[in-house]
Amino acid sequence: MNTIFDFLGAISWWMWVLIILLAIAIRDVFFNNKHTISHNFPIVGHLRYMFESIGPEIRQYFVANNREELPFNRIERGWVYASSKNENNYEGFGTDCDIYLHQHIFIKNCLIPFKLKSEHPNKKDKNFLPCAKVMGLYNKRQKPYRPGSIINVSAMSFGSLSARAIESLNVGIQKSNAYHNTGEGGLSPYHSNGGDVIFHFGTGYFGVRDENGDFSMTKLKELVAQNPFVKAIEIKLSQGAKPGKGGVLPGAKITPEIAKIRGVEIGKDVLSPSTHTAFSTVPELLKFIEDIANETGLPVGIKAAIGKTEQWELLAELMVKTNKGPDFITIDGGEGGTGAAPPSFADHVSLPWIYGFAKIYKIFQKHTLTERVVFIGSGKLGFPAKAAMAFAMGIDCINVAREAMMSIGCIQAQICHTNRCPSGIATQSKWLQKGIDVPLKSDRLAQYFKTFRKELIEITHAAGHEHPCQFTMQDIDLNVDDGELTKTLESSFGYTKTNVEYTCTEDLKECMYLGGSYKKKPKEQYN
Repeated sequence: MNTIFDFLGAISWWMWVLIILLAIAIRDVFFNNKHTISHNFPIVGHLRYMFESIGPEIRQYFVANNREELPFNRIERGWVYASSKNENNYEGFGTDCDIYLHQHIFIKNCLIPFKLKSEHPNKKDKNFLPCAKVMGLYNKRQKPYRPGSIINVSAMSFGSLSARAIESLNVGIQKSNAYHNTGEGGLSPYHSNGGDVIFHFGTGYFGVRDENGDFSMTKLKELVAQNPFVKAIEIKLSQGAKPGKGGVLPGAKITPEIAKIRGVEIGKDVLSPSTHTAFSTVPELLKFIEDIANETGLPVGIKAAIGKTEQWELLAELMVKTNKGPDFITIDGGEGGTGAAPPSFADHVSLPWIYGFAKIYKIFQKHTLTERVVFIGSGKLGFPAKAAMAFAMGIDCINVAREAMMSIGCIQAQICHTNRCPSGIATQSKWLQKGIDVPLKSDRLAQYFKTFRKELIEITHAAGHEHPCQFTMQDIDLNVDDGELTKTLESSFGYTKTNVEYTCTEDLKECMYLGGSYKKKPKEQYN
């Protein structure tokens, strides 16, 4: 026995390396039937797979320039990170963006910008920017709701995101007076930290489903009654990442807690159907909306990615005919998506936000419905210049998902679907989640929102307006690569945004719901 140990001890380290490599080579040649490259090129072939696995990281940090990476380039990510940390988010020596690129946004500034009066609320709060419209006001819902912020957290489910990530977002929106959309995974304890919540459900009806997996009005009423911070209900018809396809939550991500909240089995993949069982036609959808609004008293809206528009035309016609309909509409862009989706869906199904929203807004404007509906935009709009363009096209609020994730630490690893998110945000791994400091990350989400609103206000003032809702389609030019070089949004998309009723920002702050009507200061007080 001692002789064997003496022999092994006499083998130098480089001989051990050779023995290990020889063993790998034998395995590759004689026992590997799965990978052709490593079989044909033993040992060396493994380097190919190693470099392929770290290719995204190499391109992200060493190869791609500041402006070319997708879905968010280095400049965009850097701005969110710096804004969330309240650090210097400026850039020096001029822009490195090619301002002659197709669809580059040009915001027209005034010779003399808008000037704040001494009593203006933004003199005290540099980021005070509530929504100019009220959800549910036209349809006379029992509990209409004005969002306290024009930028809010979009639909991301507990389950897709970790508990600490959801809690960080929820505490952050409370600190920044925004709202938090639950996503379709149900209402969790991590959504219950004092901020406003929009309860969102899709075809799986998680959190409000009966024993057969169908929608339960009784459970929805109980949920609303027990959680007064729920301010509105959103019905998901489709989403930008995979419109027309049901969601998937891998069984590896389903903990006992998630299973209880969603009403599903532990460890088993959850496959949401592609269609709703509560309705199957546009008239049935309209009735479903009204039933929920009547039973809960809350504003009810719908969320969808845009493709064909025939059914949207029918919805608008029915809204005119019945004088009923959704209180808000969230338009999701095909470029959106925080979860997993087949490339064929993510790359090709549904229109980008700018095209999809323009189509829907024109339909509702044609039927004189734009003043009745609060329009919410979702799809890479979490940057002040893009937000200005979106407001000029007719939106009233912005929902952000991936930008919010980046503000609390997401590094765009793009492995959300694997349960191995290195930042602990899109995983149910307890170990990976430990890196999320909820008080710190919630501060960063709040600071990102505050910085966003502050810069959007500054852009708005530069264009001569007080509130982004006053942007017109004449205020923004797009580079369309033709002989004129640029065209206004109006020329590009063939409509003029309907003016939003607006007096001043102070009016939004002091406007309150009293006995069925909104009490406002007389306009002459602001002249």
